[in-house]
Amino acid sequence: MTYFIGIDSSTTATKALLLTETGEVVGVASSTYDYETPKPLWSEQRPELWWTATAASIRQLLADTGVAPTAVSGIGLTGQMHGLVLLGKNGDVLRPALLWNDQRTGAECDEMRALIGKQRLIDITGNDALTGFTAPKILWVKNNEPEIYGRIAHILLPKDYVRYKLTGEFATDKAGGAGTQLFDVRQRDWSKEVVTKLSIDPAWLPKTFEGTAVTGHLTPTAAQATGLPTGIPVVAGGGDQAANAVGTGAVVDGVVALSLGTSGVVFASSDVPIVEPDGRLHAFCHAVPGKWHLMGVMLSAAGSLRWYRDALAPGVDFDTLLAPAADVPPGSEGLLFLPYLTGERTPHPDPLARGGFIGLTVRHSQPHLTRAVLEGVAFGLRDSLELMRGAGLANITQIRASGGGLRSPLWRQILADVLQAEIVTVNTTEGAAYGAAVLALVGAGVFASVEAACAALVRVTGRTEPGGDTAVYNQLYPIYQQLYPALKPTFTALANVTRE
Repeated sequence: MTYFIGIDSSTTATKALLLTETGEVVGVASSTYDYETPKPLWSEQRPELWWTATAASIRQLLADTGVAPTAVSGIGLTGQMHGLVLLGKNGDVLRPALLWNDQRTGAECDEMRALIGKQRLIDITGNDALTGFTAPKILWVKNNEPEIYGRIAHILLPKDYVRYKLTGEFATDKAGGAGTQLFDVRQRDWSKEVVTKLSIDPAWLPKTFEGTAVTGHLTPTAAQATGLPTGIPVVAGGGDQAANAVGTGAVVDGVVALSLGTSGVVFASSDVPIVEPDGRLHAFCHAVPGKWHLMGVMLSAAGSLRWYRDALAPGVDFDTLLAPAADVPPGSEGLLFLPYLTGERTPHPDPLARGGFIGLTVRHSQPHLTRAVLEGVAFGLRDSLELMRGAGLANITQIRASGGGLRSPLWRQILADVLQAEIVTVNTTEGAAYGAAVLALVGAGVFASVEAACAALVRVTGRTEPGGDTAVYNQLYPIYQQLYPALKPTFTALANVTRE
């Protein structure tokens, strides 16, 4: 029996997963760490934490499972996207990494639009400039830390720093590269035009590879740190959402991945590059060779329900909280909930957007509010799905859902009715780490393609079909869509008051 390791370097922990060649998860180990917020809107992390956690997690994984290190045949990488890792000429870390959730680069996003043009930027990269992306972070260092900028020799993403420590190679995958906003998304490589106009030295950028391609082999130093033998191949892997899509089998047209965690992600694969004309969806390369994807992100999905529970029903478990909401009619008798508790990203990239209950009357009770939260999140996810349909992904037949929020049968049914699609759960629950291991498995030749691997390894375990409430939600959804434009001036005014 041969085994494959998937490594997921997230914002708060690094997970190592051990997968057999037949798709069975043998073990999972993780090591946690923190990130720092030295100023408001800033988010930074020391890259050394990811490497220490990677080595520790692999050693723990081998100890827990008892699998011989010599039985491991490949490693796949995934992790948080968009983070900026700066290395000097000797591979030394120049400063803490600026993470995906760092919001300091508003001026640099405006600078990018001025240098390239907003529409041209969207046409090339598939995205408008956003503070979370890597490119504006590079400009921020140039504008604010010129001494560090002058010492840059290599620019990497978080998981690619782990790759460097494992293999000594500077490389990235196509999905991660597209998330930097320095990519020509159609050509699947660095955009000469964007890189030149931003005055970035192309020698700083790593080579790019498809997700299943071997990018290097374990060095003696890395072998000693991890307990693995020298020479194990390390494949390119993919950004966390692309790898999660592989882990749930969302790798073919018509199958959408829905992640319902603190945030909500709607992810659709495509055989051709599709760019939403206004940049309201993220258009990236997929971790699957030769494929692309569209992605919408809402910032407070299951996070909205957690806030609601903690604020209005502290200490109540979610099953108890949600049970009475099943008896409330669809539409919560005219009560709507806006889920913009931490601003929003898709379809309204507005950090000042705020949440709210609209339509409250004395008739409404706590179960009404509970159901309204579930429905409001579902409407927010439908925003992304409707943009995808409008951009050309009309054949959406199935949604493969994962995340803690999907444990609720009521929420699954509301999602099926609001999104007008079958909601299915699958046998794989480890998401991105599982997907990274599958990419390594394909890279080793166990399967001929990612699609073939997913067809063999990922199985549907539950189905929720749209029911009789679809018509009610189709009436309510246009009303929900009117709320943000109507309240946007109010959100701005409130922000101005709270700043004073």
